Amino acid sequence: MKKKQAKKIQPRPTLKLTIENLDNEGIGLAPHEGKIALVQGALPGETVIAEVEHEGRTHIYTRLRKILRNAPQRTTNNPCKKEFTCLGCPLIGLKYQGQLDFKQQRVTNALADHDLLREGLVHPTLPAEQTLEYRASAKLVFGRKRERVLIGLYQRGSHEIVDTGDCPIHHPLINRIINVVREEVQRQSISVYSSRHKKGLLRYLLIRVSPENNKALVTFVSNFRDLQQLPKLAKWLMRKVPEVIGVHQNINSSTGNVILGQETIKLHGLPDLIEQVGGIRLRIAPEAFFQVNTRQAVRIYQLVRQWANLSKKDNVIDLYCGIGGIGLHLAKDARQLVGIEYVEQAVRNAADNANLNELDNCRFVAGDAAEQLEKLAAQLHPVRLVSLNPPRKGCSEELLQILCGITPQQIIYVSCDPESLTRDLKVLVENGYRIEQVQPVDMFPQTAHVETVVELKRME
Repeated sequence: MKKKQAKKIQPRPTLKLTIENLDNEGIGLAPHEGKIALVQGALPGETVIAEVEHEGRTHIYTRLRKILRNAPQRTTNNPCKKEFTCLGCPLIGLKYQGQLDFKQQRVTNALADHDLLREGLVHPTLPAEQTLEYRASAKLVFGRKRERVLIGLYQRGSHEIVDTGDCPIHHPLINRIINVVREEVQRQSISVYSSRHKKGLLRYLLIRVSPENNKALVTFVSNFRDLQQLPKLAKWLMRKVPEVIGVHQNINSSTGNVILGQETIKLHGLPDLIEQVGGIRLRIAPEAFFQVNTRQAVRIYQLVRQWANLSKKDNVIDLYCGIGGIGLHLAKDARQLVGIEYVEQAVRNAADNANLNELDNCRFVAGDAAEQLEKLAAQLHPVRLVSLNPPRKGCSEELLQILCGITPQQIIYVSCDPESLTRDLKVLVENGYRIEQVQPVDMFPQTAHVETVVELKRME
């Protein structure tokens, strides 16, 4: 009887490519036989060898295998050992000034695409004082590979987990906590969730650090409620890393990609983290959204406050207020401020933060931004300023029309996505507002993301 021969795995084809520019996500682009090849980690001006992973009708998706000719802009002291496997920081090989120029150009291009660009409108990108170890929060996934516990990020376009190890953009305390947790989960043989089998306990590890106080809050996201293994793990973690002041468990039994479930319980320590952010103190709960780069967040809040230039006779509405970061800075100068936020827990946090800072001229309401804006505008008439800090998708057409209808003298828009920002700005300009200035801010060094602050004024 003949032995069945093992099927040979054919090697993937490779291409020699010359990178011409970067796309909006910081991925290198190269023309090839009428298609565009995408090569993450490659920089403009470089000649590379890339392995083809998938070829579509217009694009070829590749993995960088070798750089034959370096770009002049490539740094010679890259701090990341996993640059080409993690792929979380596509610009980490690019010198910092090149990163700042890329982000300014991203914003400029988006405005030009919507016919909103005027000469000198976009300021140079506001650089970060700290380009490494700046990330004060992390959301990481648990996994196993050959019985080894992994804590890290999904590799781009796959469910393969890259163990982050000592990530150079994480605050050092985050890396310490990751390494301690990984070691103890391995030692205690605590089960790790498998998305394939829908079984296992630990799904995600959330860490939030106060850089100002060097304290941390840790949340284990679990597939089911566990009051045996996780309390022990929490107690052991707080002993091993005394800077951890509180550990929580969030229960998420859904099968999708949403990280947090509806229920969070405190296992040990304090319920939240108190951070000094510029001129205010913020109480940050485990589930609350807050900027990952605290120092750059302070600079944005100060910039918004400076541009607003409020007086004690001015009424302000803060849309998508979150836990009150922007609003509480503005409330210091205003007559009255009302914050609107869809997430009820964030509204409770914002109200607590107003009390913490002894600001009695502001209140926060939960609900749909468009509905609440329409209700509140009449109560606060006239509204001097509306500040906006929407999610990545931007604002609805309905909200923008209501906003223009209440005719605030000034609008300050803080955005995390140039494309949705410029789409919304076009609506505001068409309804009687003029863009005064645009300030890109490097909130996330080493990545392609850019935060943008825009001032608009009502034309008489």
